[in-house]
Formats: sequence, structure tokens, C-alpha cells
Amino acid sequence: MSMDAGYVKVGKISDFPEGELKKVSVGREDVAIATVMGKIYAITGTCTHRGGPLHEGELKGTTIVCPWHGGEFDITTGKVVGPPPMKDETPFDVRIEVSEVFLRKKMI
Repeated sequence: MSMDAGYVKVGKISDFPEGELKKVSVGREDVAIATVMGKIYAITGTCTHRGGPLHEGELKGTTIVCPWHGGEFDITTGKVVGPPPMKDETPFDVRIEVSEVFLRKKMI
């Protein structure tokens, strides 16, 4: 995968077991990443409410529950699905090449 495409290698598919939240870094940014129903998703990993570490939260289906104040985000889109956060997380494009996982921040 070319760095020119803006993708960063974050690990192998096996590093992200089904239903588990993990933290990876893309540049200086923490990213919450998880495999849900066989597909890998990633969003910015610091809660937009008060900065809670989303990778330490709970994954319920496609919803991440922030460990600090219970805010909820859809890991497939980054959208807020439960208060108190009012600002969405930024999703990442996920690319799989052989068994390696690459991320690139989506331009929205």
C-alpha cells in the first residue's frame, strides 16, 4: 500500500478479534478500531464530549459506549447515537491488503 494514498498500516486482521475494541495510532491521533460481523471499522478514539478513551469503552453491536460519561457512537459511521456528546467522531476508511489493515481518515 502506497503511503501516497494516505493509508497507514495499523496491524494484521488477527490483531482485531471480533467484538473487541482496540486502540491504534494514526499519526498523533488515537483511533478506536473493532471488527463487527467480520468487518473492521475505525473512528477517532477520543470522545468528543470530554475526551474519554473510546477503546476502553464497551462495544454493544455497532455502538461504542464511552467509559467516562456513557456517550454512544456508531463505530460504522462515527455518528452520535446517545448523549451527552453532540459532535460526531470522524470515521476512517479501512483497507485490507492480504492480511494487513490500513487506515485513512475519511474526508467529510
